[in-house]
Amino acid sequence: MKLLSKKEEKKTEKEKVEERREEVLAKGRKFKYPFQWTRHRVVINTILIALVVFAMIFIGGWLALYRIGMTDQLLFNITKVLPLSVANVDGEEVRFSDYLMLYRSSMTSIERQSGSQFDESSFEELRSEYKRSALTEAEKYAYATKLAKASDITVSQEEVATEFDRHLKIGGIDRSEEGFIKIIENNFGLDKSEYDRMLYLTLVKAKVEMDIDTNANKIASRVETLLAENGNDYKAVADQLGGEIVYEETGGLVDNRNIDGGRASEAMKLEPGESSGRFVSMNGDGYYFVKLIKKTDSEVDFVSIKVPFTEFAKQFATLKEDGKISEYISIADPAAEIPQPE
Repeated sequence: MKLLSKKEEKKTEKEKVEERREEVLAKGRKFKYPFQWTRHRVVINTILIALVVFAMIFIGGWLALYRIGMTDQLLFNITKVLPLSVANVDGEEVRFSDYLMLYRSSMTSIERQSGSQFDESSFEELRSEYKRSALTEAEKYAYATKLAKASDITVSQEEVATEFDRHLKIGGIDRSEEGFIKIIENNFGLDKSEYDRMLYLTLVKAKVEMDIDTNANKIASRVETLLAENGNDYKAVADQLGGEIVYEETGGLVDNRNIDGGRASEAMKLEPGESSGRFVSMNGDGYYFVKLIKKTDSEVDFVSIKVPFTEFAKQFATLKEDGKISEYISIADPAAEIPQPE
């Protein structure tokens, strides 16, 4: 005991403090590890709960989009962020957001302009009809995108901006961008970015159609030659070309804001007797030639020739026949449900 006392006496104050510190820490460890284990359990449980919630949201969203066929704003916003596909056309995925954008723009227009004219049954038929139309249109845009990539055809942001400016001035009205966007939102439920997307898709498809439709290009060149030879006599050229082109007369004055592929707007720029020359329709389905007969400050009377694009439609129909279009959602075809006479 005396030896121990002497050893104790020989310890420095620093050594005594260290020993005391170690004793305290040893006692603390008895409480530390149980709490540490509990904290690990909390973290693991939180992660598991988060995964379950995420899985439920994923499954719910999948069912809403691919099985129930919901088209509300929340799901539309999700498809704009996530790269979800609604169909596949010859190896090219069709963006779900494009399908919903086309469908919602059509249905918004119907609902806000004439929705009260339909009962629920008729309205449901309209929904099915517009869903079918929107999906087919989205598939065509996807196929056009595939062909554009193969041919190095591009559409720049500058081209989209130029087309947007052209839409601003339809009918010779100098609208403000803010006012025009408000019109788009009210009538079609689209914001600026969504409208730009629609313009982009239209321009891509139009460029592809012009590139692949050699027959339409030949016919348009013939129209130009014949108009020059016949003194811009549209009727005479139409008689010569027959079913290769579409000839139309307004039969009187129409509003220069008429929705007709851009013909009325183009005619408004001309003087009586003048011809526009070749231009692509605003929806990209063919070439137009317009000749002004007369006009007022807000109305125009004109004749027109249309050279429709046909090659793209033929190729798309072939893809359908060959089973190269896969759709991930099921849409009832209203036409197929109509009883056929025996």
